[in-house]
Amino acid sequence: MQMAVCPMFRLASFLFLMSSLSVSAEPGYYGYGKPASAEEVAGWDIDVRPDGLGLPDGSGSVEDGEWIYEEQCAECHGSFGEGVGRYPALAGGEGTLTDDRPHRTVGSYWPHASTLWDYIHRAMPYTAPESLEDDEVYALTAYVLYLNDLVEDDFVLDRESFKDVVLPNNRSFFRDDRPDTSNTRCMENCKDPSSIVITSMVAAPPPVQAAPEPVAVANETGLATYRKACALCHDGGIGGAPTLGDAEAWAQRQKKGISTLMANAINGFQGEDGVMPPKGGFLALSNEEVEAAVNYMLEQN
Repeated sequence: MQMAVCPMFRLASFLFLMSSLSVSAEPGYYGYGKPASAEEVAGWDIDVRPDGLGLPDGSGSVEDGEWIYEEQCAECHGSFGEGVGRYPALAGGEGTLTDDRPHRTVGSYWPHASTLWDYIHRAMPYTAPESLEDDEVYALTAYVLYLNDLVEDDFVLDRESFKDVVLPNNRSFFRDDRPDTSNTRCMENCKDPSSIVITSMVAAPPPVQAAPEPVAVANETGLATYRKACALCHDGGIGGAPTLGDAEAWAQRQKKGISTLMANAINGFQGEDGVMPPKGGFLALSNEEVEAAVNYMLEQN
């Protein structure tokens, strides 16, 4: 007597056999992916160590850094590194680390210049990270050090001079060399559960009152998206972004049509008046959410 075998059972058996053969032949291999190439590794391997390991060839002066800083950085960080709005200050704060509200900057708190170089290289400017050339990163790092009175105005930063830069708070940082430990479970002299007595109880909270019906908000999705992703630039006009209520600026952007305005908001745009990263830099947003946010901003004019 023959028994019919379910096709799905055959498929499952075949996959199990193949996976078993694969694992036995090459432990840790799951049948997908490939080893990273040297070029792929180099694309990620851009960190810089405190001793300068990882720094590329190149150099940059304080003088060159000042021009680049005014063009790329001052709008958020201030012309003197004082910070604008909610953007972080880069200079000042010396002697404040013991205050109730310490002012942490490159000069007052940071331990290594490598962190400054690496962060500028990796994440700045805000609207176009990793767009700076290596020489520009050297120059900007040199200028920020100058803003903190750590180098002279004729200083040039490169691989060699980098080793001479010591930040003031460097000695306050140290390696935590305490060993990793885990507690041993105690199973001796345990309290008898029957001896545990409840002496008091927390009163039950009052019943939750029904929340009032929310007030209807026109274009609720647009408002929520604006607050999450757009307000950062459009509240203060960062990067040439038109602010809410600036009818003239928005009218200029509508001249090419609403469809073009929406496409630029979704795909990104760089023009004479400013830069718009794709979806404001929040690529997880759907096209519909971006369009709702644009409509919300247009409604405010």
